[in-house]
Amino acid sequence: MSTKRKKFSLLLTSLMALTLLVSACGGNNAGNSASNASGSGKSEKPVELIWYTVGAPQKDVDKVMEEVNKYTKEKINATIKMKMIDFGDYSQKMQVMVASGEPMDIMFTCSWAFDYVQNARKGAFMELDDLLKNQGKDIVATLDPAFLEGSKVDGHNYAVPANKELPAQEVWRFNKELLDKYNLDISNVKSMESLEPLLKTIKENDPTITPYAMVKDFVPMMPFDYVIEKLPMAVYQDTTDYKVVNILETPEIKETLKTVRKFYKAGYVSPEVSTITSADDLYKSGKWLVDRASTQPFADNLWTTSLGYPIVSTPAGDPIVYNWSVMGSMQAISANSKYPEKAMEFLNLLNTDPVLRNMIDSGIEGVHYEKVSDNVMKNLDKSKDYDMPTFSLGNIMITYLNEGDPENKWDEFKKFNESGINAPLLGFNFDTSKVTTELAAVQNVKEEFWSALMTGTVDPDEYLPKANEKFKAAGLDKIIAEAQRQIDEWRAATGK
Repeated sequence: MSTKRKKFSLLLTSLMALTLLVSACGGNNAGNSASNASGSGKSEKPVELIWYTVGAPQKDVDKVMEEVNKYTKEKINATIKMKMIDFGDYSQKMQVMVASGEPMDIMFTCSWAFDYVQNARKGAFMELDDLLKNQGKDIVATLDPAFLEGSKVDGHNYAVPANKELPAQEVWRFNKELLDKYNLDISNVKSMESLEPLLKTIKENDPTITPYAMVKDFVPMMPFDYVIEKLPMAVYQDTTDYKVVNILETPEIKETLKTVRKFYKAGYVSPEVSTITSADDLYKSGKWLVDRASTQPFADNLWTTSLGYPIVSTPAGDPIVYNWSVMGSMQAISANSKYPEKAMEFLNLLNTDPVLRNMIDSGIEGVHYEKVSDNVMKNLDKSKDYDMPTFSLGNIMITYLNEGDPENKWDEFKKFNESGINAPLLGFNFDTSKVTTELAAVQNVKEEFWSALMTGTVDPDEYLPKANEKFKAAGLDKIIAEAQRQIDEWRAATGK
């Protein structure tokens, strides 16, 4: 995007399940820092902080960092060396560099790239509890407490979450041109079953349109908080006993899969849905009526601008704060950083100082963008040389608005965050080290059955028992028992 910054989280994209092998790194105590990285005052020589972050490398990064460094040198006597790695390469390259001891101070991590929980446990990140209390106290005051609580690993914080949308809320997303053409009413749409009359109308009137734009990683909405995303073990959202259930044995999945199977047999989804990885062709052509997506305030406007035709949506579920939504964008400090206090000083400034945050986000005023008013900007032609993923760089709620953004945009984000309902397992992270063999076997079974079942490609009456039998043979019950043990201990320790 050369004309519009990426103002929304990658929560709106598919989650990637990555397994990283990272060697343990020493020095996880903030007290081991070099003496010239004091929390206040200036050292004789500026500290250079090396920052690895995700995104396509930009032509003008070094030029922008020259201006950033003038500012940060004055503010905290530190300069920044930013190194960008493209999305598709980030996890693998970071894994190799961390394992080899490559010098770095700050690094992007999250639930979907360079896995935060795994790397925190493997010793790649420094524990930040004391640093947040001291050099990062403004961050603590700024963030919704759920961000820090939900991103703890074994009771400690190892990264600073970006202040962005906090809950995950699913919506039914509609191509408004087709709604208008066929006079379709979405006011009563809530459940998947309630979509059927709309899908039927489209199917009967235009066979060139795919009524439901579904892909292979589709999972029906069910009232569960998963221990591991997209594996069949979870607690109910309204649980009081925190009992881990095998969702393949619940009445909810049996009923839901009947609906999905009905949609498949009626031709409401592509016959190849269990192998389709992207619906981009449908989105580009406009040949679709509905899909399901994660939302945020004014998401309809973003989708409309991105796709080039009007999109409207209606809630499919409540806004719920999950571990993975809290961990969607974070900055960690390397366990091997020589300057952890100074790194936290920088993160504190980045997340609270609009001048620094907008410079790193949008570049140099008068070169990459110009101000329209105090808090509104528009991109200039040179913005194509510095087009950063806003969500990955810290607090989005102090970034400038684009022309056309509602004045109350960030107020609505705050309201949205306040509306979030904490998932029962928020703050719990399953340690799989005792069931790695069983987990690998269960993942193999998932590859065999999951997409076909969840997309309605196969008859659930026949294949659900087969899948469940194979999951159990692979060790699912043992994994559930270990998860239950850890959840019980976690509840006892936290008073849940």
